[in-house]
Amino acid sequence: MNEVVKKQNLLDLDREGLERFFADTLGEQRYRAHQVMKWIHHRHVTDFDAMTDLGKALRAKLQEHAEVVVPQIQFEKPSTDGTHKWLLGMDGKNAIEAVFIPDKGRGTLCVSSQVGCALNCQFCSTATQGFNRNLSTAEIIGQVWVAACHLGNVPHLQRKLTNVVMMGMGEPLMNFDNVVRAMSVMRDDLGYGLANKRVTLSTAGMVPMIDRLSVESDVSLAVSLHAANDELRTELVPLNKKYPIAELMAACARYVQASKKRDSVTFEYTMMRGINDQPQHARELARLMRQFDNTVQSRDAGKVNLIPFNPFPGTRYERSTDADIRAFQKILLDSQVLTMVRRTRGDDIDAACGQLKGQVVDRTRRQAEFKLHLQSQGIDDAAA
Repeated sequence: MNEVVKKQNLLDLDREGLERFFADTLGEQRYRAHQVMKWIHHRHVTDFDAMTDLGKALRAKLQEHAEVVVPQIQFEKPSTDGTHKWLLGMDGKNAIEAVFIPDKGRGTLCVSSQVGCALNCQFCSTATQGFNRNLSTAEIIGQVWVAACHLGNVPHLQRKLTNVVMMGMGEPLMNFDNVVRAMSVMRDDLGYGLANKRVTLSTAGMVPMIDRLSVESDVSLAVSLHAANDELRTELVPLNKKYPIAELMAACARYVQASKKRDSVTFEYTMMRGINDQPQHARELARLMRQFDNTVQSRDAGKVNLIPFNPFPGTRYERSTDADIRAFQKILLDSQVLTMVRRTRGDDIDAACGQLKGQVVDRTRRQAEFKLHLQSQGIDDAAA
């Protein structure tokens, strides 16, 4: 009985991995891998027979040993502001969301790294879905492939996809190897050709993994801070109990100092009414940012991105008023802290920051607990 050969999904491989596959499995010259990378990521071709500069013998080998499997679009939804959201099937039961956000002179894709999220940050809609598993490299870079194909993106020529942020569903540093490999393809000239600074990884504060990232990759770092004192941050971001603010800030300083190319970290701060948006909170954050600048010995090493909270059914949190957000920003600016307010995009299609929800076969029981919470409040869980 003939044994069925398991085919290698080429989306799972970065340039180095693809070169090894061509040399070791196919017995081909490594440069052939470069041709195939361009077909897949520049021209969005997944059929080996359509790769016309490859010989018939090589195409036959690829048909036998390899495949290019991209995520299946279950539905897509455009926003009135130009934002575009996809629900992408990852397997028979799970699905994740990816969001493209166009702006003047740039187009940013928000990419997911896990099915659900294990961290349970209290103000995040994704957390209510619970957690199922990590995404593979193919499933991560596949989100970029889907968006690039939809946009007609051509690296180095017709570039509509200019930035990628690992800020979708999940904690990227809990899926370290697959995320780093996918980011390598994003930055490779044979992949999507994005500059290092245009690929951003956002973390809730996995301190050991920040240190590892500083050695193995060279991308922009964003940290979900949301509070400048440990008591409040532990309430909002439970991971803070394991890696408190002092340890987190020290890791961020090491990240900047590990490379001359990196000069700053962006600290994300979701503005929640009456929770973390008062003047004393702004003054705490200003002190923390000044301390960070002093540690790194560079002005504006700590940048703050204020994010108006995006509500979802069943949450106890409310968005801060515009007046409170501006007053908060003014305190920071007056303290010489570079501070931006993120404009909310895609909230009409639940594609705004903190709102992403896919289809998660939850292994943590959090989804069931949240549904009970909704029922106790008289909220239809179909609306959540």
